[in-house]
Amino acid sequence: MEASSFTLKPWSSCLFLCLLAFLTLLASFAAAETHYHEFVVEAKPVKRLCRTHTIITVNGQFPGPNLEVRNGDSLAIKVTNRAKYNVTIHWHGLRQLRNPWADGPAYITQCPIQPGATYTYRFTIQDQEGTLWWHAHSQWLRATVYGALIIYPRLGSPYPFSMPKKEFPILLGEWWDRNPLDVQRLAQFTGGAPNASDAYTINGQPGDLYRCSKQETVRIPVESGETILLRIINSALNQELFFTIANHRLTVVSADAAYTKPFTTRVIMVGPGQTTDVLLTADQPPAHYYAAARVYQTAQNAPFDNTTTTAILEYKSAAACSSKKGKFSAPVLPLLPAFNDTATATAYNVQIKSPSRVQIPTQIDENLFFIVGLGLINCTVPNSPRCQGPNNTRFAASMNNVSFVFPRTNSLMQAYYNGIPGVFTTDFPPVPPVQFDYTGNVSRGLWTPSRGTKLYKLKYGSSVQIVMQDTSIVTTEDHPMHLHGYHFYVVGSGFGNFNPRTDPAKFNLIDPPLRNTIGTNPGGWVAIRFVADNPGVWLMHCHLDAHLVLGLAMAFVVENGNGPLQSVIPPPADLPRC
Repeated sequence: MEASSFTLKPWSSCLFLCLLAFLTLLASFAAAETHYHEFVVEAKPVKRLCRTHTIITVNGQFPGPNLEVRNGDSLAIKVTNRAKYNVTIHWHGLRQLRNPWADGPAYITQCPIQPGATYTYRFTIQDQEGTLWWHAHSQWLRATVYGALIIYPRLGSPYPFSMPKKEFPILLGEWWDRNPLDVQRLAQFTGGAPNASDAYTINGQPGDLYRCSKQETVRIPVESGETILLRIINSALNQELFFTIANHRLTVVSADAAYTKPFTTRVIMVGPGQTTDVLLTADQPPAHYYAAARVYQTAQNAPFDNTTTTAILEYKSAAACSSKKGKFSAPVLPLLPAFNDTATATAYNVQIKSPSRVQIPTQIDENLFFIVGLGLINCTVPNSPRCQGPNNTRFAASMNNVSFVFPRTNSLMQAYYNGIPGVFTTDFPPVPPVQFDYTGNVSRGLWTPSRGTKLYKLKYGSSVQIVMQDTSIVTTEDHPMHLHGYHFYVVGSGFGNFNPRTDPAKFNLIDPPLRNTIGTNPGGWVAIRFVADNPGVWLMHCHLDAHLVLGLAMAFVVENGNGPLQSVIPPPADLPRC
């Protein structure tokens, strides 16, 4: 019997391939899951640095539970507040398309979940994958209320790099040897700088270099020769951090849940709110090596925590050998940059780029220029306990000389959606009210901001460019700026005053990085671009929480477009009451 032959004609081959691609796409959507979680916000005693403190946790865990999902999945997370404080949860870096109700910042897109109340956050992951995180977004609760949000590719979609043998989340944090909310309240009462933290942490543990901490130091087990993926999150409240691992090189492959051109480095710098995925190959002699993080501090004459947190990269063969001998060799300690090493931080940041050419808005509809930084409010009563800032003043912070005031009776989104007057105005200035030498010797008369709840309106689909300029008022500083509801392309940065005539010619319009949080160079500027395609009210703020409570924030109102697919969805029935 002859074997039959079957040949696909060109047109039928094309049809077959298209059908196969369609079925594959259909299967990926069919494989999407809905994840149900319960978050119970509650107090729990935790011992660190020889002392036991009652802290606010989720499900009794510190840090809180890590969430693992895939691109395309949906989540329903019921938050029950059993703590004595109001609380909200923010899903940092998620776009929340047309769904500001799930974004989470208190009094911006919702009123807080009051003690004894519940609220279910419902949202879908849409075309995002990588490492993000979640955290409380009310007062300083995020000092202990945070966790990782890991988004894997859709089923059948590989990473754009070689598959690692294993993955390990690393959440960098800060620890106070007291109630963080008391630290916040004291600073707000005195008007002075808040007390610095007492330790940094890796996955909630300070590490070997702190008192009473050695037994709980985090260990990262590896086999010789294998490559692992480290998902690094800066969950610290007020500090940018350098991170490295002794004698090992890190290959950066993603930042803020956006893939990057891979590049290799000894050290990374990650600001509060930012995430960085790195590949590490265990190619050193089997031993124990410290992973370590310490501060990158750019503010002049400001108190800060100058300690170092550690974990241990532990080669399994070295651990087995040491246990047989009954002793462990001391881990190798890495060399970290100096706390004020701006050159290293800058050299690292400029290497982060998109993997290939991207589509960037070139015709700009909204060209905005925001100055960001600190300020001082004069006090009329000399030697007042409420005026403990420099020279009998109170610290303030602002964008374009407007110190943001959070509402207290309604959220901005609810007021906007329901047409409630008197909650906000839409006259946030697109440029500074007064132009001056922003990084020079600024006249003392320009140090005091006005206060207000001012928003800026954007039409749906408009192309937006924002240049954020640091100032020398009080001090120059790197401010990690986070925009809710969006990611954006970082098209340029520099030091000194931004020059609108010459600096745009140097913009990277080919492969700029896609971020959701980006720092202003200390005494410099950063330029970002995005398309306003997500309607709602979206907060933009410094992710140093000490600055957020001082007013270093503003918010955009992105108007609805045409039809329901370009409009905000209705609010959920269980949205917390104000």
